[in-house]
Amino acid sequence: MKVLLTSTLYPTPQAPKIVGGAEVFARRFAEGLVQRGDEVEVIRAAPAPQQARESCNGINIYSAPVQNIYLPFTEQKNVALRSIWHAVDDWQMQAPLIAERVRAFKPDVLHSNNLSGLTTAIWRVAAQLGVPVLHTLHDYYLTCPRCSRFDKGRSCERTCTSCGILSYHRKRATHWLSAVVGVSERVLSIHTDMGMFTETPIRTVIRNASTEPPREPYPRPICTTEVTFGFIGRLTEEKGIDNLMRALALLPRDRIRMMIAGRVSDEEQGRLRGLSRDARIEFMGFVAPDDFYRQVDVVVAPSIWHDPGPLVVADAKAAGRPLLGTPFGGMPEVIEHGVTGWLTEADPQSLADSMLAIAADPHKIDEISRRLIADTNKWVFADVLSSYKNLYEQLREKRMSRLHAATAEAPLGRTIGKGRLIPR
Repeated sequence: MKVLLTSTLYPTPQAPKIVGGAEVFARRFAEGLVQRGDEVEVIRAAPAPQQARESCNGINIYSAPVQNIYLPFTEQKNVALRSIWHAVDDWQMQAPLIAERVRAFKPDVLHSNNLSGLTTAIWRVAAQLGVPVLHTLHDYYLTCPRCSRFDKGRSCERTCTSCGILSYHRKRATHWLSAVVGVSERVLSIHTDMGMFTETPIRTVIRNASTEPPREPYPRPICTTEVTFGFIGRLTEEKGIDNLMRALALLPRDRIRMMIAGRVSDEEQGRLRGLSRDARIEFMGFVAPDDFYRQVDVVVAPSIWHDPGPLVVADAKAAGRPLLGTPFGGMPEVIEHGVTGWLTEADPQSLADSMLAIAADPHKIDEISRRLIADTNKWVFADVLSSYKNLYEQLREKRMSRLHAATAEAPLGRTIGKGRLIPR
C-alpha cells in the first residue's frame, strides 16, 4: 500500500516544532505504516523558505511552500493580518507539490490531517488525479479559522458570521473526500450536524491511542497523607489551566500537590501561581511522558473546549493513571466515571470538590490504577493502524472497481487528454 500523508506540522530533526497532539500522531502513524511494510511519503507545510526534502526513519518528507503572508502557527496579534491570512487559506486552489508527488509516487490514498497552510486544495488536486482522499478530523479547521471553536473564554455552540465567511470554501471542498474519520463521536457530530460530509461515502470514528505508551506502567503506592495530581500539555485557556489554578487555591495545601508539565514562560508561570496563592505546585517544563506519569497519582484534564480526542486520555490510561476530565469533546466517550476515572464540571469549585473527594479515597485511586494496568482489552496504537488500513483497502478496492468499469466501457467511449474516458 502506498500512502501520501499530509500534516501541517510533522516533527523531524530539521523542523522539530510541536504544537499539539495531531503532529505527534502523524509521525507515529507514518512510521507505524512503514514498520508494517507500507510505502509512505509525507507532505507538510514548509517550516521555512526553501526547506529541503528530509528523510527520517525511512520516510521522505517534502515541505510545501505556504502561499500566504506568514507561516502557520506563527503568533500574530494584528487582527487584520490574521483575517487576511485566513481568507487566503480559505481561497487557495493550487497544490503543485501534491500534484507532483501524486504523479511521481502514485499513492493508493491521500490521508490528510491538519490543514492550516496546506489548505483543502490538496483534496481537490488529489481527487482530480484519481486518488481517493481520506481526512482525519483532529480539529475544527473546516468550521473555524482558529481551528478551536473557542472564543472569549467559552466553547462556541454555533458558527459565528466571521468564521462562516472565512471557512466558506473549505466546507464546500468536502465533496472531494472519499472518507472522513473523527477521533471522537463528538468532533464528527459537530461537523455532520452542520450538514457537512453529506456526499462523503465513508464517515466513521477511530479513537486515538497512546502514541508512546510508558515503558513499565505500575500502580502507585497508596498514600494516605497526600495525593499528587498532574497536568500535562499546552498551558492555554481552552485547556482549562486557569480554572485548575483557581481550584488549587480552594484546596488544603497539606493534602494535595500539583505537578504541571509543559512549556511555560517565567511570566506566565508567575501569573498562574498568582491564581493559586500558596498551593504546592511544581512546574516541570517540557518533559518525557514517562517522567511525568511516574510522579503523579491522578491526571487532570480540565478542558473547557470540545477537545476532539485529547491524547492525554489515552496516555494516562496506558500509564495506569486515573484521569479527572470534564464533559467536553471526546472525554466523556472514553472516561467511565468511577471505573477508569472521573468526570466533573469545569468550573473551579467543581474541580476543587472533585479533587478533594478523590484525595479522600486513595484506595479508589489504587483500585482504578490496577484495573487500567490489568486491562487485557486495551485499545492500542496497533489497533489504530489496523483500522485505518482497513479503510485504505476499502478505498483502493472502490478505486480499482471504477477503473475496471471504465476500462470495460472503453470501446463505447472516446478518450481525450491523457487517456480520460468521456462517455459518448
